[in-house]
Amino acid sequence: MLVYNLALVSLVRGHDASDIARVAAALQRQATRDFSPLWGVRASVDAFPRLKDVPIGYWPMIVETDIHTPGAAGVHEDRNGQPFALIEMSDSWSLTASHEMLEMLADPFGRRTIAGRSPKIGQGRVEFLVEVCDPSEADQFAYTVNDILVSDFYTPRFFDPTPVAGVRYSFTGAIKQPRQILRGGYLSWHHPPSNHWWQQIWFGQRKQFRDLGVFDATAGSLRAWVDRNTPD
Repeated sequence: MLVYNLALVSLVRGHDASDIARVAAALQRQATRDFSPLWGVRASVDAFPRLKDVPIGYWPMIVETDIHTPGAAGVHEDRNGQPFALIEMSDSWSLTASHEMLEMLADPFGRRTIAGRSPKIGQGRVEFLVEVCDPSEADQFAYTVNDILVSDFYTPRFFDPTPVAGVRYSFTGAIKQPRQILRGGYLSWHHPPSNHWWQQIWFGQRKQFRDLGVFDATAGSLRAWVDRNTPD
């Protein structure tokens, strides 16, 4: 099994190195114990004091005071063929780091899709963008590893056609059925007949569908484009 190497680096002035090390250890344990058996992906997560210390071939996960992306706590794109993540510093930065790590491991280049039935009646089968943390990304569905807050994530069974008793659709069990989004989460998919991208979001009092239109290939990776078009 291929092993991906990730490097956690903080550019935040005065950020305690022990805090970074604790989060890196929790992410390593989550990747090895929780994510790898379900998704068949292995990872090493190491903390480094400076960007220039990160070895070639590692995927940087960079913590910054401001990532200059309104409405997004973390961004994961590929620059010159290299996946990386930007994580905005906050009281729950470990949750963001976990979210970004898991989504990079499941889909390093932001373009993987899985076919399934659309949540929107009448659309039939569509192509879901693989963003394993988005449907249950809110803080209330997170869990802890070594007392560090980390993100819930859906399992490959999330795209099953029908619910089956006893099946685990997300790691914590918060998601109870296939293609379900929870409050504060969302799901994105491509509708081939129209070539439009769609979302189901739950950021207010009720769930809503959004038509994002046709993907602009000049705007970077597919996932980056979807993230930029997702409301706060």
